[in-house]
Amino acid sequence: MRKHLNRILIGLALTLFFGVQVTGLFHIKFISQLDNLIYDARLKMTMPGGIDPRIVILDVDEKSLANPDLGRWPWSREKMAHIMTALFERYQIKQLGFDVIWAEPDNSSGLGTLRKLAQNELKGDENFASAVNKIAPRLDYDKVFANSLQDRPVVLGYYFNSNEDATQIGTLPDPLFFKEDLADRAPDFAYRKGYGANLNKIVAAAPNAGHFNPSVDNDGVIRRVPLLAKFQDDYYESLALSMFRLNKAIDHPDHQRKGYLPDRFPGTVLEPLSDSKNNGLLPIEAIVVGATSIPVGSGTNVLVPFRGRQHSFEYISLADVYTGTISKEKLAGKIAFVGTTAPGLADLRATPVGGLYPGVEIHANLLAGMMDADKGVMKSIPPFLIAAELILISLVGISLSILLATQTAVASLILFLTSLVLALASNLYFWHIGFAMPLAGLLLLMILIYVSNIGYGYFVESRHKRQLADLFGQYVPPELVDKMAENPLQYSMTARKTRLTVLFADIVGFTSISERLSPLELTAFVNEYLTEMSAIIRNHGGTLDKYIGDAIMAFWGAPVDNPEHATAGVTSALAMQEKLLELKKSYEERGWPKITVGLGLSTGEMTVGDMGSKIRKAYTVMGDSVNLGSRLEGITRQYGVGTLVSEETKKESEGILYRDIDMVRVKGKDNPITIFEPVGIQNKVDAQTKAQVALWNTLIAHYRAQQWAEAESIIKNLLSQDPECKLYKVYQQRITLFKQEPPIANWDGVTKFDTK
Repeated sequence: MRKHLNRILIGLALTLFFGVQVTGLFHIKFISQLDNLIYDARLKMTMPGGIDPRIVILDVDEKSLANPDLGRWPWSREKMAHIMTALFERYQIKQLGFDVIWAEPDNSSGLGTLRKLAQNELKGDENFASAVNKIAPRLDYDKVFANSLQDRPVVLGYYFNSNEDATQIGTLPDPLFFKEDLADRAPDFAYRKGYGANLNKIVAAAPNAGHFNPSVDNDGVIRRVPLLAKFQDDYYESLALSMFRLNKAIDHPDHQRKGYLPDRFPGTVLEPLSDSKNNGLLPIEAIVVGATSIPVGSGTNVLVPFRGRQHSFEYISLADVYTGTISKEKLAGKIAFVGTTAPGLADLRATPVGGLYPGVEIHANLLAGMMDADKGVMKSIPPFLIAAELILISLVGISLSILLATQTAVASLILFLTSLVLALASNLYFWHIGFAMPLAGLLLLMILIYVSNIGYGYFVESRHKRQLADLFGQYVPPELVDKMAENPLQYSMTARKTRLTVLFADIVGFTSISERLSPLELTAFVNEYLTEMSAIIRNHGGTLDKYIGDAIMAFWGAPVDNPEHATAGVTSALAMQEKLLELKKSYEERGWPKITVGLGLSTGEMTVGDMGSKIRKAYTVMGDSVNLGSRLEGITRQYGVGTLVSEETKKESEGILYRDIDMVRVKGKDNPITIFEPVGIQNKVDAQTKAQVALWNTLIAHYRAQQWAEAESIIKNLLSQDPECKLYKVYQQRITLFKQEPPIANWDGVTKFDTK
């Protein structure tokens, strides 16, 4: 034992580390991400598949928007009232839930215009006023729609907002629980600041409603939905829970009126039940509706029991309901959700079963799971699983730490593989009986104990060159790592302040691009773009800081000093824009959207080093100059240029031809700065381009001197050479405006940007 004491201690230290992590004293993002991947794999392996015949999705799809009688979304409430009547009277659906919001008044009838005429131009015309009052009830489309919902089994949808600047729109329904109902419960609900709800008259007609806010995990994937959301100390139910309570009420033997709202709803209680003798705060482990217990975790989050991939429920175009072309058998007795999948309207979410998954189908899956809760389809992560995981990690960790350290290589391998199989089998058993027990921490512990034993000497005797490669290899070009390895003590990740150049790059309109591509195409699109751009940055000696979605952040001058960091950054930006021309052609040949990228560069004092939290750090830069680079990237769209650099970057770079763009005051900066567009390498730019740049810079001088006639003459000349240039059009509009309405006496020629 003494011979292997170091290896045993390493194993025990790892066991202690993972054990403490389970208790929640600190959080490791990677473990959470791995647990998410394992959860997704288990879910996909055990999904029942097929189409659930009980629930249908009434889809506002492309076919619906193409119907000339319906037109653009949102449709007239009069047409929606027609659809409601058809659903409940002709098709005799069981109940209806809305994954859309009716937050704004419908003024399409023209009633407001008629009333203004009666009050103004035709004020004395009693016949006109009488006619307006007579037809007003028919033209109040919001009221017409509200009447179509009155006393019908309908659940409205709404959302909560957690942003600090959130507003409160519309009228909230009554909460399911009040503050005093959960006074003795653990306060682990998400913070809600505002909401977007329906018009008051619609809520008054259809009081049943539920929020459709999911819980988004750290990887951006939706696996859970909170059944209760806390707002201003009261608790509001989710759309699926409200639909389930309504369904239970409809199915109650005392309810006889088909197509009408039940008089009574089943009771809703929380488990474990409150105990006046309890001195602590109780967690909420389940929400019980009638005789059905729905298991929940922290914050009443419930794991969505996905039935399968998209279209696990039948989709019916809402246009077919409006025109009456769908057969009655398709809808009779069905539970229906109204949602949108049409491009531009689609509420698409990332889920374990699809990267672009309709949000309405998430709620349909959750409702179906609640209806089948007695069949064990609902999985949960109750609080006691933390204790179970801690015990398991302790037992396995201590055992493997001792046994693997004292066994031969072959015996250790057999023991390790056997332990893995047993861990996986036990985890699947817990899943089968309804518990989504975490597995990543245990797997990582077992792997790390095994690896620490077989690689003990290697990890203890690491050399400085390998340490440098581990620290900097993911950020800087390999050739710089080799150079640093020649004198490794000279370099470290300790934070320091120095003068650097930072670059930000972002695809313009990436959201609309992503919506037009399939998940596989989008992956190929982004991967190819990031690979090409990153290669150029590295070829110019840049350090890759991070990817933020499709955005790239890089800097020059660290960790290896480079006195020409500004020149290197600008030439890299020029090369990136040149490479984009090739990518555009390649993308267009594959039928992909056109790509435009904005680049912003800033030079100045920055803090560079290993920064972050105790959980995760990164070699990065911070400071006002970094923020300025981000702001410059953002305002490239305002001028229609590909790249903008700060005045400091222009001063410190050499051999670059620039075009003076503007003097601006960006958000977060009090003093104005002059911004420039790099046109190209000075000795490679043709004479015609140089002449255009010179003419443009003359225009800017006239503009700042308020010499509008001279400036107007030049801008007309430039537009005749390039009529589609957005930059020219921007200044043409400014000059025209200032000629008509001259600026104030102390005008400084500065353009202010209040947004990022």
